[in-house]
Amino acid sequence: MKIRTIQGILVAMATATGALGEPSLTIYNGGFAVVRDDVELELKRGENRIRYSEATAHLEPQSVVLRDPDDQWSLSILEQNYRADPLSQGLLLSLFEGKTITFEKIIGDTVELIEGKVVRSGYQPHYNAYNRYGQGYVARQQMLVHGGGGSPIIEVDGKLHFRLPGTPVFPSLGDDTILKPTLEWLIDSDRRGKLDAELSYVTAGMSWLADYNIIAPEKSDTVEFVGWITMDNNTGRSFENARIKLMAGDVKKVADPAAYSADAIYELSAYAMRSEAAPVVEKAFDDFHLYTLNRQATLRDRETKQVEFIRASDVKAKRIYVYDGAYIPANRYRGWNRESIRQDESFGTQSNPKVWIMQEIENTEENGLGIPLPKGKTRFYRQDDEDGQLEFTGENVIDHTPRKELLRINTGNAFDIIGDRNRTDYRVDHRAHWMEEAFEITVTNRKEEAVTVRVTEHLYRWENWKLLSRSDGYEKVDSDTIAFNVEIPADGEKTVTYWVKYTW
Repeated sequence: MKIRTIQGILVAMATATGALGEPSLTIYNGGFAVVRDDVELELKRGENRIRYSEATAHLEPQSVVLRDPDDQWSLSILEQNYRADPLSQGLLLSLFEGKTITFEKIIGDTVELIEGKVVRSGYQPHYNAYNRYGQGYVARQQMLVHGGGGSPIIEVDGKLHFRLPGTPVFPSLGDDTILKPTLEWLIDSDRRGKLDAELSYVTAGMSWLADYNIIAPEKSDTVEFVGWITMDNNTGRSFENARIKLMAGDVKKVADPAAYSADAIYELSAYAMRSEAAPVVEKAFDDFHLYTLNRQATLRDRETKQVEFIRASDVKAKRIYVYDGAYIPANRYRGWNRESIRQDESFGTQSNPKVWIMQEIENTEENGLGIPLPKGKTRFYRQDDEDGQLEFTGENVIDHTPRKELLRINTGNAFDIIGDRNRTDYRVDHRAHWMEEAFEITVTNRKEEAVTVRVTEHLYRWENWKLLSRSDGYEKVDSDTIAFNVEIPADGEKTVTYWVKYTW
């Protein structure tokens, strides 16, 4: 063993930089993004080895396209290599398995040098494995490629240690060492000169979602509607002053990343549909919708950034109550068909007492909105007039909603309105192929004001049905659903009855 003082020990670190323009991102709901970079290439005639060290850690190598955007330069990429395991202590230990290296152990003001043989490094590489079911790259921790998993094993003076005896000191590995995920190309150029090339690729680790806050006063349903965009960057790279677009819609992510066409990567462009002062502008793009941030933004690695993209006041929100009284346990009847339902006398006879609170908002310009709304969580708040504070009153998720469509959002169950549903008659003649059922539905309102409740009934026994009698008028919602809209007085109740006949 050797001992030396800590003074005078120098640590050298090599860095590499590349000339880049401002990056451009198009982020998709599905947890991936298209990255576009301007890359300055110094080329000579013939073969050139180029290294690009600003790639993300979740890049899909098959999606990479390097080209001259002006189509004036003939480039031929002979080889492309993607290295996503940058230099680290664990990686270097794995490269020196079976060899003896020096370890530094600090004791007070001195450094003890210890010679040890790396029997096992304990290195577990983190890398991306493509999910062949079309969900993009998923980060997974793999088992050791050098000697299995577990802690390192170091042999010192003929004895095995299951931990490092000190800080390892490695000899230089030369120019082949990488500090970041890196793309390397072997490019054949038809001439010499400087080329401002365009690089595009698909990467996982990037996502965005929309959130909506809807704020109402205590005694009114005219609300303030605020929408936020939240972007998450877990790609392993920061993007400085990036031009950012967001693609909304259910974009199919194919299993093979090479199936992304150049058009799909490059034709994502911005179009100012509204005022330039708006933080986000929207346009229809193909069968989806594209939202463009009106100002460049920096999106750092492992950062969550939020941008307000819509704020509207005096938006009318209609509150309705829905009683869907049939309680059908999902696990018991999973996979049942109509014939099985028809033959089970007890199907649908259990009662659900809960009455849903539904909020309906028309996504129209006349109602202060009228833009495509991306899928996202919607939170409702109501102001308490006594102290001015906002109280949370429920949340749910809306799907992608085109303009001129109705938002119908379930925010919970009413406290003071309850329902009760009972079957009052049942008859069946299997030989004559008919069945009859009668139901009585009672909704009780304990509020101090009258309410309207939509009583929904599902005629689930068979496709052919006819109401033989009913207590109230009804609306046919679809082929096997009807709804009674009934007024219930303050501290009162209302009973709805009907008799249905099925034939087959």
